[in-house]
Amino acid sequence: MAELSDSKLERQNILNNRLAMKEAEKQFNLSGIEMDGIIYYTRQQVSSFFDVDIRTIERVTEDNRQELEGNDLKMLSGKKLQEFKKNAAEVTDIDVGHKVVNLSVSSFRTLLNYAMLLQNSDQAKAVRNTILDIVIDVMNKQVGGNTKYINQRDEDYIKSAFINENYRKQYTDALNNYLEMGPVKYAVYTDKIYQSIFKERAKEYKKILKLSNNDRVRETMYSEIIDLVSSYESGLADCMKRKYLEKGNQKITPQELNEIIKEFSSMPLWKPLIAKARMKMASRDFVFRNAMHESLEDYIVPIDEGEYERFIGEKSMELNERLDKMQDVFKRLKDR
Repeated sequence: MAELSDSKLERQNILNNRLAMKEAEKQFNLSGIEMDGIIYYTRQQVSSFFDVDIRTIERVTEDNRQELEGNDLKMLSGKKLQEFKKNAAEVTDIDVGHKVVNLSVSSFRTLLNYAMLLQNSDQAKAVRNTILDIVIDVMNKQVGGNTKYINQRDEDYIKSAFINENYRKQYTDALNNYLEMGPVKYAVYTDKIYQSIFKERAKEYKKILKLSNNDRVRETMYSEIIDLVSSYESGLADCMKRKYLEKGNQKITPQELNEIIKEFSSMPLWKPLIAKARMKMASRDFVFRNAMHESLEDYIVPIDEGEYERFIGEKSMELNERLDKMQDVFKRLKDR
């Protein structure tokens, strides 16, 4: 992990982790001024907390204003400022001042953002170390320290995996019935799809995620990736069948299938779907699995709060728990 003061991506990934933020706020238990259900801190309080001159806070603010404002830094004036002053008056050790007409205030999230930006504060460094420990502890608590199958905690995973089995069979049947090639074709032409979507062969993917030879790649994929693979397999199965029929029921050659895949994967409709899938996989693995897909490095973006909720929050669930809850659904499907 890069030093937080040097990496906006890593800072934002932590600040968007609502579970970690909530636990950190509980541990630090700082006194501030409440407004609209949120605790805020004045610039003077921030400088005192980090034991730096207020001009240092002002300089950091000007250099990183867009990032800080994206993490709840606010400028109060008018009615909001009057409300804040009224609330502050109830806290005896905080003096906003009667002549102030504009006031910069920080939430706890902003405070942590400052901790990640201040390079010459021992207190800021201590806060950075603490929040990193909290992030690790929260992750371990939610997933038991093993993130290999964190993708399966998503409520969409079961549906995608279930549907994929049908499309996977269509594809392997098409390879068997329409392609003139030995048994190696199943691995070769599965890799072709993986390379089109996320630029990696199955072997390379396993190495990056530190999977064993016995681990099934698709069991570790996010639902969006599985859905896209299913679309590819369904479409290519149909293309192979049509080429086979065009040739008078004669099997196609690997060269012909390579041309089909090249044309199929270059269709404009795939571009936004592939870009989104690459972004999801690269960004999630970077955060949740500490895995870097170097071929997709340009697609890495910060994980938003909804993603944390999806994979480690209240909506997430171990696969066996979700399967237990879905027994009635499966039974109804079986009885049809």
